[in-house]
Amino acid sequence: MIDKASIENLKQRLDIVEVIGTFLELKKNGANFKCVCPFHNDTSPSLVVSPSKQIYHCFACGAGGDSIKFVMEYEKLSYPEAIEKLASMVNFSLSYTSNEGVKREDRKLMENLNLFYIKTYDTNTIAKAYVHQRGIAEASVEKFELGYAPSSFGTLDFLKSRGYTMAEAIEYGVAGIGENNAPYARFIERLTFPIYSASGKIVGFGGRTLSNHPAKYVNSPQTKHFNKSQLLYGYHLAKENIARQKSIIVTEGYLDVVMLHQAGFNTAVATLGTALTNEHIPLLSRGNPDVILAYDGDVAGVNAALKASILLSTHGIKGGVVLFGGGMDPADMVQNEMIEQLNHLFHAPQPFIEFAIERILKKYNLKDPMVKQQALDEAMAFLKTLPNAVQESYLGLLSSTLNINQNLVKVQTHKPTRLNQKERAFEDMLELTIIKTILLEPSLIDTVLDTVDASMFKTHNDEFTLLLANQLEHPKLRRILLWEDIKTYDEKELISSMINFLYGYYSEKFHAIKSAKSLNYDKKQFFIRKIQEKMMKLKQGELVPYESISTL
Repeated sequence: MIDKASIENLKQRLDIVEVIGTFLELKKNGANFKCVCPFHNDTSPSLVVSPSKQIYHCFACGAGGDSIKFVMEYEKLSYPEAIEKLASMVNFSLSYTSNEGVKREDRKLMENLNLFYIKTYDTNTIAKAYVHQRGIAEASVEKFELGYAPSSFGTLDFLKSRGYTMAEAIEYGVAGIGENNAPYARFIERLTFPIYSASGKIVGFGGRTLSNHPAKYVNSPQTKHFNKSQLLYGYHLAKENIARQKSIIVTEGYLDVVMLHQAGFNTAVATLGTALTNEHIPLLSRGNPDVILAYDGDVAGVNAALKASILLSTHGIKGGVVLFGGGMDPADMVQNEMIEQLNHLFHAPQPFIEFAIERILKKYNLKDPMVKQQALDEAMAFLKTLPNAVQESYLGLLSSTLNINQNLVKVQTHKPTRLNQKERAFEDMLELTIIKTILLEPSLIDTVLDTVDASMFKTHNDEFTLLLANQLEHPKLRRILLWEDIKTYDEKELISSMINFLYGYYSEKFHAIKSAKSLNYDKKQFFIRKIQEKMMKLKQGELVPYESISTL
């Protein structure tokens, strides 16, 4: 089991904005961040993430908690699995204890296997010959830690010699069980590319066959440690340059990244054998860089670039597309010392929206009027996903490309939509202010309890009762903590607000007693005098102790 002290140390390392930002696209909103909630059918950003309080809360469905709770809910993991996932994300080594309570350290299987692959590469002439043939410099081999996976037996024998079990090897995706329950290594006779998380922890491998295997490239399989749709090869090496240059080059392959870095294009990354998806957006949008898609100019590359352009533009991400023709990819151009040509291409990409419109229309025979209408409909459907001002900017391009009157090209403007949220019940901001102040400054609770009873909170009685019961993780209290419209007070301001709160309460009681038909005259006058005394003291700026109605 995971050592408790190790878990506490991990919690100190976690930043909830970075954690949730790995999975969702966050946008700054005052002191907090907001995004569309993944836990219900949300149509507007309802989920708020607080970096100061290290919690999140959805104001529509009530989901919320800390980083661990988010990963558990989003990834459908148990508590220990979420801890291990988070540790992997932030490159933190957990400590474990045996059933007897003896502490043991993280096993570091992936790190040790990577060192084994690197050492094997150093003595393998075939791997070295291939690397030399592709023009990869020795400095690049070291920077990207290229290695070589030998025979299946060689890898399995290494793992066994280091005391790793087959269950551990399968868990990390480096081995599997084949026919007749025979174990096998997943990477056999391949040049290896270790794949790191954004925080710099090895989570998987890519492998390029050197033995003419039908599958030229393979990646680690999906595991709790490895999700290729959330990773970009080389990002851990490129992220500082991306932040500094406000630009990121996205390629299709490992060697493209290695060679582009070798040529000085140190913001290059690659998808892991998969197209760009929504899951990549949080990583791509960190720091709001311009995104340059550097794809092959063949049919598959163009189709991938079109889908990616539509995806990125609908997310408001700036950038453009560079297509490589003539059978050459970025790695080939670097090897052929075409650095100036690459530099020119990366400085003049075709903008995403322009590229998408052009490629949508190229799919159709525009000489046929009926087909031209289909092309117009598809292009219009794409434009409707964009903000109104952006739509208007591209109507001229669409009409001129189709050679039709611009008046025929009309994009329906977005009608103002109401937030798809339940209408909030009446909120008493004074009650909420008192509750939030105590949540943030628990030492002030005695000041409140001397003068207030939970029954006096008419609108937010539940919340105040939860506060008294110390149920601080409850969604109703979390909502108050993250609701920026609710102010908080220092002790002096709290006393002033308490006076206002109490005066309002006793004023209502005064009128209720005056009109009460169930009270006899003497008892009614007694209650009225008591309430008037309290209201007089409150007017003079003095807090009064709480007494229940039965003892007034």
